[in-house]
Amino acid sequence: MNSNNVLQTVIYVVVLLALAVPVSRYITRVMDGTSRVIRFGGPLERLLYRIAGVDSSAEMGWKHYAIATIALNVLGTLFLYLLLRIQGWLPGNPQQFGPMSVDSAFNTAVSFVTNTNWQDYTPEQTTGYLAQMLGFTVQNFLSAATAIAVVIALIRGFARHSAQTIGNFWVDITRATLYVLVPMAAIIAALLMSQGVIQNFKSYQDVPTLQTTTYAAPKLDAQGNPVKDAKGNAVTVDTKVTTQTIAMGPVASQEAIKMLGTNGGGFFNANSAHPYENPTPFSNFLQILSILIIPASLCLVFGRMIADRKQGIAVLAVMTIAFTACVVGEISAEQAGNPTLTSLNVDQSASALQSGGNMEGKETRFGIAQTGIFTVATTAASCGAVDAMHDSLTPLGGLYPMLLIQLGEVIFGGVGSGMYGMLVFALLAVFVAGLMIGRTPEYVGKKIEAYEMKMVSIVVLLTPMLVLVGTSIAVLTDAGKAGIANPGAHGFSEILYAFSSAANNNGSAFAGLTVSTPFYNWLTGIAMWFGRFGTIVPVLAIAGSLAGKKRLAVTGGTLPTHGPLFVVLLLGTVLLVGALTYVPALALGPGVEHLMMIAGH
Repeated sequence: MNSNNVLQTVIYVVVLLALAVPVSRYITRVMDGTSRVIRFGGPLERLLYRIAGVDSSAEMGWKHYAIATIALNVLGTLFLYLLLRIQGWLPGNPQQFGPMSVDSAFNTAVSFVTNTNWQDYTPEQTTGYLAQMLGFTVQNFLSAATAIAVVIALIRGFARHSAQTIGNFWVDITRATLYVLVPMAAIIAALLMSQGVIQNFKSYQDVPTLQTTTYAAPKLDAQGNPVKDAKGNAVTVDTKVTTQTIAMGPVASQEAIKMLGTNGGGFFNANSAHPYENPTPFSNFLQILSILIIPASLCLVFGRMIADRKQGIAVLAVMTIAFTACVVGEISAEQAGNPTLTSLNVDQSASALQSGGNMEGKETRFGIAQTGIFTVATTAASCGAVDAMHDSLTPLGGLYPMLLIQLGEVIFGGVGSGMYGMLVFALLAVFVAGLMIGRTPEYVGKKIEAYEMKMVSIVVLLTPMLVLVGTSIAVLTDAGKAGIANPGAHGFSEILYAFSSAANNNGSAFAGLTVSTPFYNWLTGIAMWFGRFGTIVPVLAIAGSLAGKKRLAVTGGTLPTHGPLFVVLLLGTVLLVGALTYVPALALGPGVEHLMMIAGH
């Protein structure tokens, strides 16, 4: 870490925490219905309820809330699947792209509905503008709003006592979308456009290149078959290329909610490394900030809604400490580069290759510092956006984002999902502490009993099971191994990263693995669905159980859950569960690869 890396890290963390305070205040007032903005948006909000036939005054028990959550997302999946299958016959498709295959459409629909945005296709060569906007962008809003609604329901479970309801899902998701996500996304989109992110509906543009490129292309006969000479060798002809096709489209509007909602699906295949998605260092900083602003703010929303702000600050402290440590580790690993290429024992030309650190797969306009912060932020959150190719990271540089995903993305985490994931770990932490001191576990005035711990166990164990079982199937079957481009430890890392990303709803990837096959489309699609809703349902069950409990008075034997001791306990619980679950698999992948790199292999 040099002074530039330290300065950029400090600036980012300070700006993030400073903005989290006013944003948390605004979100709290919106979700409890006291914000002034609701007075102005009230007529539109009430109109939406009338159209949908929703009684906004009727609250739901946790089961009803869960059914509504699942129903909306099942309908969203079916709608997006149908849209992708028939896009060839729909307007808003100037390039006249045809329908997606059955397995790819299934995978993509599940991906965007679950906030994963895993993309097994090249967007600018596969999907038209209507599919991008009506399908992907809409689901970017709804998937983020779903998670915000779920975490608000869980917080109500802590805040209420002797209650049978946890809110109204339709009201929560409407307000999260209408008053939080839409206005914030509009501001971010405008700022991105000011930096050069495009927003148009033009057809793709053919522009002349600065240089003429000549390459040998196979000669074809009238039927389109390759022509061969007398010896059976393919005949080639020199082909000159003087133009290049530049993809256009409504990029800024999707880019804003892609980041703000921790979705991650790029308009272009290069994602946020593409100059039309992310043209400047400022746009890059803005995108990183957008990823974590709502997750960081929700920590403070938790404290405000339960009327104990210190609790929210303690959770935010855990996330900030872990995040900063990972940023330092990530940047340090990439700044060190490959010792084989920086060693004085090799010739001078090779030594110069990484004298400034590992820049392979990175954009020079961002450098190692901003790339490192982006890499950690996007994998600490459930956001699959990338401004560099993770497959080109050093072994230790690839270890940090992979581990952050595997921890359940609770180090800030995704919009809503990170906070309810961290609260689940908080329940586990107080349970462990209660066992150590021989007292019934309590957290923010609620007794934690067997039912809550059963639900916690499901949340904590489900995604590791999906990751490790999916990885095992892939490395043991021919269909799974066929996608590996890099054999050995790195190939294993690519598969482990893929299933970690899918099951934890991240969406980023080690791009060396070919996942655009029916095998990976069906398997990762299943992992994405159960990784999302297999955890949401027990979280809502916890919310319902806690809401029905009485609030306990603080006594001399109550474990304080807002001080440094609890911060250390909670952070240790998160790391310990992750270490015990994934260390063997990580040792076979990034661990072995790092040792091979040191040995010069």
